Amino acid sequence: MTTLIALVGAALVSATPLLYATLGELVTERTGILNLGIEGTMYAGAFAGFLVAASTGSPWLGLLGAVVVGLLSGLLMGLLTVTFGVNQHVAGIGTTLLLIGLSEFVNRLKYGGGAVPQIAKFGLLFRDVPVAEQYLLTYIGFLVLAPVMWWVLRGSGFGLRVRAVGENPEAADAAGISVTRTRYAALLVGGALTAIGGAVLTLAILGSFTLNITAGRGWVSIALVIFARWRVWPAVFGALLFAGVDALQLQLAISSTFESVPRELLIALPYLVVVATLAISGRGVRYPGAYLRPYRRA
Repeated sequence: MTTLIALVGAALVSATPLLYATLGELVTERTGILNLGIEGTMYAGAFAGFLVAASTGSPWLGLLGAVVVGLLSGLLMGLLTVTFGVNQHVAGIGTTLLLIGLSEFVNRLKYGGGAVPQIAKFGLLFRDVPVAEQYLLTYIGFLVLAPVMWWVLRGSGFGLRVRAVGENPEAADAAGISVTRTRYAALLVGGALTAIGGAVLTLAILGSFTLNITAGRGWVSIALVIFARWRVWPAVFGALLFAGVDALQLQLAISSTFESVPRELLIALPYLVVVATLAISGRGVRYPGAYLRPYRRA
């Protein structure tokens, strides 16, 4: 029972970065934009949050720095895909390579590519209370962000515009909805949330920065959006599923029962589960009508 409680608590912590990134990608994709720059945005958000927090001593300012980087990333994707109509795959992969490269370049300039310092990070709430001992950003993500995102996409004017643009931008334009402004707004929101997800890794979980810190979580978030079929609560479940398997493999790694199992196989386990789940649930998925379609006003 103690092990199960520890697994649940660890899963909630591990799911927090994925939750922010997945919901950020979800709102972006609902407008028809596939943002493959999410991995780079997450990585840059993690590094920017760490760098600002290390310079100021404040994790809150670090979080603000990550949000700024996320907004700039969303703006860059908007310029490339919405304004200039660049292929979304090319623009996204290019953005990821650019942001990761810039982060590692600045890291080498600042720290010589060697050891980086530990920083003041967000503390845990409700210490020594099983499961409830979590970071504030975890509570905000699950108890505030997810319900608000669900309501916004289903019942608000902004959510209706997002869905209209994602399904049929021509009809939305004819109805007086600005396709350009709506897609830019979604990219900015998505970029900010994704960067916060990255910053959770450095400002809460690790308290430091390491190369390859995101470990592909951005790509996982894209898979989770498709798994969830662009719905909020299934996306939350998907983040918890990946994080739960990730927490389980960590427990298995220290168990004497599985000491003969290659460590690499255990590390790959949560990713294999995501791929298998996506393969099973992805059949017959109905994508947003304007998915990957650039829009040019006639």
